[in-house]
Amino acid sequence: MATSQHVDENGHDDEYTKDGTVDLKGNPILRSKTGGWKACSFIVVYEVFERMAYYGISSNLVIYLTEKLHQGTVKSSNNVTNWMGTIWMTPILGAYFADAFLGRYWTFLIACGIYFLGMSLLTLAVSIHGLKPPPCANPTATDCKKASTLQLAVFFGALYTLAVGTGGTKPNISTIGADQFDEFHPKEKSQKLSFFNWWMFSIFLGTLFANTVLVYIQDNVGWSLGYGLPTLGLAISIMIFLAGSAFYRHKKPRGSPFTRMARVIIAALRKWNVQVPSDPKELYELDLGEYTKNGKVRIDSTPTLRFLNKACVKVDTTDPWMLCSVTQVEETKQMLRMIPILVATFIPSTMIAQINTLFVKQGTTLKRNIGNFSIPPASLGAFVTISLLVSVVLYDRFFMKLVKRLTKNPRGINILQRMGIGMAFHIVIMLVASFVERHRLSVARDHGLVESGKQLPLSIFILLPQFILMGTADAFLEVAKIEFFYDQAPEGMKSLGTSYSMTSLGVGNFISSFLLSTVSDITKKHGNHRGWILNNLNASHLDYYYAFFAILNLLNFIFFLFVSKFYVYKAEVSDSLAVLRQELEIGSKHRVTNSQEATTNTQVNGST
Repeated sequence: MATSQHVDENGHDDEYTKDGTVDLKGNPILRSKTGGWKACSFIVVYEVFERMAYYGISSNLVIYLTEKLHQGTVKSSNNVTNWMGTIWMTPILGAYFADAFLGRYWTFLIACGIYFLGMSLLTLAVSIHGLKPPPCANPTATDCKKASTLQLAVFFGALYTLAVGTGGTKPNISTIGADQFDEFHPKEKSQKLSFFNWWMFSIFLGTLFANTVLVYIQDNVGWSLGYGLPTLGLAISIMIFLAGSAFYRHKKPRGSPFTRMARVIIAALRKWNVQVPSDPKELYELDLGEYTKNGKVRIDSTPTLRFLNKACVKVDTTDPWMLCSVTQVEETKQMLRMIPILVATFIPSTMIAQINTLFVKQGTTLKRNIGNFSIPPASLGAFVTISLLVSVVLYDRFFMKLVKRLTKNPRGINILQRMGIGMAFHIVIMLVASFVERHRLSVARDHGLVESGKQLPLSIFILLPQFILMGTADAFLEVAKIEFFYDQAPEGMKSLGTSYSMTSLGVGNFISSFLLSTVSDITKKHGNHRGWILNNLNASHLDYYYAFFAILNLLNFIFFLFVSKFYVYKAEVSDSLAVLRQELEIGSKHRVTNSQEATTNTQVNGST
């Protein structure tokens, strides 16, 4: 009888994976020939080029809308945030199709084709003269010819085609990467932790290139080349991903998480008058073997959200809309428990939306020359990335070690505490931005440049504090947010959990559009001033708008403290790490023992 595990002649562990992963044909796969860093190297390199492509478009989009399509401050900013909101919301659909029908690999590949089509159309839209209005010396002037309906339809059609494509790539590529590491294998489980570090680094690298090189090309060489290079980068990234296909592990679609959650809620409502037994063992649950053979984890019943336990009270029918297993109920609870935390991240995501809109627009009013070199306003976004990289390193090397001594927690602070620090930073960021803008407006008044809206004799680098602080905030909030929603999501709903963090950014962008339009309209109609947000920023009052954001962040921070106080972790991260270390130690001893036994057997066989 063949065993499922053996050590080959080179000493490699040659067992089948235990987490239910298969090859593209649905067959079990050997650990030594697939997955791990062998497969993830292709995925990480893909992400570098893909992020370069995406941020090559999004970072400078508000400038293109203003200078080439002749849109005003509010309209151009809202078009950017509405598009980015869509970009971050469509992953919910991508996760749905992956989990319910096609699987992550095929959903991802189809979405890549749509993504590339959108990028190609966008490059044509900025390159063909008939698809954009004629140039104008002062793009914000009222006499500039606006883009025609056809021109707008082609441009925004390409943008939103791109958005649909990213909806299938964003939630699936990171989970495809995570799938390459077997949770049931201690060594691979530890490697998954480092995968997310390299994953974030690949995002930063692509973003940094886009915010420096590509933005400079767009502003100083031309938009055709500036958009053509990201399109080429995307094509390269897709080919790199395809090159690694032979090494990838795949998880079969387990059905829509939305359907599984809906069944629990409806079953509980239909049995609202049923008494839940005091002994959890009396609730309906599948045998442990049903889970282990499919690489799934069984979850015990918990007292939180007790009403949903009615869904697994045994009745005379096995209708899935009337009877659900304890594990299915607990999975639903885990996803619902995260919703208050998700809501608390909407306002910080609204602040992030300002990086590519109002912060960039401010930069256009300031002195940008260093000798003969002109700094593109959007390139200041690179300082967010640099600050984030530096902050993450400082956090891991110094902050975590210092706090660990005080808290006795292996991670220093838990995930929600890390998120809270990031939210506190957002209050500071908006206060700093308000004071900087007040100083910029005072310079405009002193030099008589309020009405003309011309460039001020003030360096663009006065905006650096708000960009740098935004990167520091991201090192706490955004990194923790991604980890939180992935870690706390049940195993069968990781794609949906990942899409939670993206949904946060999507809703934040839509809130930004709503607030910008609302505040602009109200202050024009009822304020003593002409309005807080005008096409002429020198005559605007962004300092008031940023102060309003600071107050909004303070209120949101109080709300976050309230909801996080009552949040119950799926599993403490510190406990998970302790267990992992024990597993690694046991696994190491087990391998040594096996090696010794193999050596002894060889010697015995040789002497025989």
